Amino acid sequence: MGLKKYNSKEIKRDRRVLELLSQNFPNVNAASTEIINLEAILNLPKGTEHFVADLHGEYEAFRHILKNASGNIKRKVLDIFGSTLREGEIKDLCTLIYYPGPKLEQVKATEKNISNYYKITLNQLVKVVRSVSSKYTRSKVRKALPKEYAYIIEELLHETPDDVKKQAYFNRIVETIVLTGQADDFIEAMCNVIQRLAIDQLHILGDIYDRGPGAHQIMDLLTGYPNFDITWGNHDIVWMGAAAGNAACIANVLRLSLRYANMATLEEGYGINLVPLVTYAMEKYADDPCTGFEPKDDPDDGSHTEKSLYLLAQMHKAITVLQFKLEGQLYEKYPEWKMKGRGLLGAIDFENGTVTVDGKSYPLNDTNFPTVDPKDPFRLTEEEQALVDRLVHSFTVSDKLQRHMYLMLSHGGIYGIYNGNLLYHASIPLNKDGSLKEVDVFGEKLKGRALLDRINQIVHYAYNDDSDEDERQRAVDYFWYLWSGPDSPLFDKSKMATFERYFINDKVPQAEEKGQYYICRNDPDVCDMILDEFEVVGPHRHIINGHVPVKAASGENPIKADGKLMVIDGGFAKAYHGTTGIAGYTLVFHSRGFELVQHEPFTSAENAIANGSDIVSTNQIVEMSAHRMRVRDTDKGRELQAQIDELMELLYGYRHGFIKERNGV
Repeated sequence: MGLKKYNSKEIKRDRRVLELLSQNFPNVNAASTEIINLEAILNLPKGTEHFVADLHGEYEAFRHILKNASGNIKRKVLDIFGSTLREGEIKDLCTLIYYPGPKLEQVKATEKNISNYYKITLNQLVKVVRSVSSKYTRSKVRKALPKEYAYIIEELLHETPDDVKKQAYFNRIVETIVLTGQADDFIEAMCNVIQRLAIDQLHILGDIYDRGPGAHQIMDLLTGYPNFDITWGNHDIVWMGAAAGNAACIANVLRLSLRYANMATLEEGYGINLVPLVTYAMEKYADDPCTGFEPKDDPDDGSHTEKSLYLLAQMHKAITVLQFKLEGQLYEKYPEWKMKGRGLLGAIDFENGTVTVDGKSYPLNDTNFPTVDPKDPFRLTEEEQALVDRLVHSFTVSDKLQRHMYLMLSHGGIYGIYNGNLLYHASIPLNKDGSLKEVDVFGEKLKGRALLDRINQIVHYAYNDDSDEDERQRAVDYFWYLWSGPDSPLFDKSKMATFERYFINDKVPQAEEKGQYYICRNDPDVCDMILDEFEVVGPHRHIINGHVPVKAASGENPIKADGKLMVIDGGFAKAYHGTTGIAGYTLVFHSRGFELVQHEPFTSAENAIANGSDIVSTNQIVEMSAHRMRVRDTDKGRELQAQIDELMELLYGYRHGFIKERNGV
């Protein structure tokens, strides 16, 4: 590799950059050493990326998938010990890696020679750590190690017991760990390192929230996770709107929680005060059977009595009617949304008990609307306004909720581009001919990448206290359009038929027509056009989506458009298991290519520990590379190559006197 020749104009143009660079690399030796280090990193195998989507509060299943890296850890264990350990021993070792603390307690209760177990297990774990750390520099591995054991783990990793001269040294370290009573803590530390290094980057393609009970636990887990990004989903965006103070979003979050009898995230997770809603619902709907508002998924675990279920139904109806009022106000406030027809409280004929939808009249299955004024259906009563004010206050002052939404903002966006893969949760609005569709955003016509960039900007405005007050309020209001607007890239349907599903028995008005994207996404040319729009490059580029559950049980294939698009929503949420026939997909992108992992329902961590049961998974090879991908083939590699190019220019400057060397390392 020779030094490029630069002319004086180039050196003059870059002189300021080189002067700044020389502060970190003050002489030829320092610059040369860094170039050598960076070149070495470029030749390491590409780190493993893990893609998950539509978690919907299923904390236990998500945590287990993180712990086993969608089978990646078991694959490593099989590679190392497949010919030397029995199936049961491999299962036990994997369970130990996933749940070291509880598994060790189980082992100590039955193991007669615990000292021998410790020695054998520590040797096995060293081999697994050595395997999962092989893709990283020593520096990166060192940062992943717990401080109290970093030195010892490094010694074990870089000394091979197969070398006779080093065997006694290696064995003595292991024996000393056992003798000093540190074996349990050390094993747990090793297992955590394996979990951490098995995946280099975690990509979450939206919908952490709603339906399941553990969205707040998922966010807590991510708070301490090293490398992750979030592509916002429609259920995430409605929670972000609620936390920003959008009253319609707050009502919707409450409605969905009540619909699925999932109050844990609201009450236990974020401390939302629901007493005002309880009092209001009990008073206004005291004599109402609230038929059709019973929780959709009663856990049937004895946690609900007949009385408590009725109270949930009363609260459910109360917040649903309130939501329809609040969203109706927004439709009138923003006529450019072209959603005034969705304000269906204003389309009710109260005398005849009917409602007009899309020009046709339908009988209502429930005509008890004690708080709705037929002459002004979207107006809040004094009691309703007081309730809304208290709910808005409760959401906006919840410290934990605000912290989690900041995590959404700081690690998220409406799309992401990583190593030739374009990630977005749902869709890109398209015309019938498959071209990009222009969408009106506060009077500005935008499409494709410009549309999504503008949405990112609006979401940040809603959380920026320095924003103009009117601009910030528009941004807060816009969360509702993102949730339910027909041209929202997070929704992209003709309508959200919430009112129709509650109050009309006829199935026809309940239909939601999907946007053109869902028709065109099977076309490789359309996918290429979208990838070009976002300037995604590379010989093997893809679009990766979630949002719409893949009906695997009906034979639907998650791989579309000749492999250019992958839909990885397989139904994590228990509510979808009947529809999809599975319990979710995850996608693993390692140095050899892509593997799609199809999961069956996860029982519990307790069962996994007691019986060594794992999530039952089926791997489908999506795309394999002829050669092993290296860091130089990734986005990070391009960044490192740019740094090398700058350092090479700095070397030229030093050697030709344009930049003066200084003493230093």
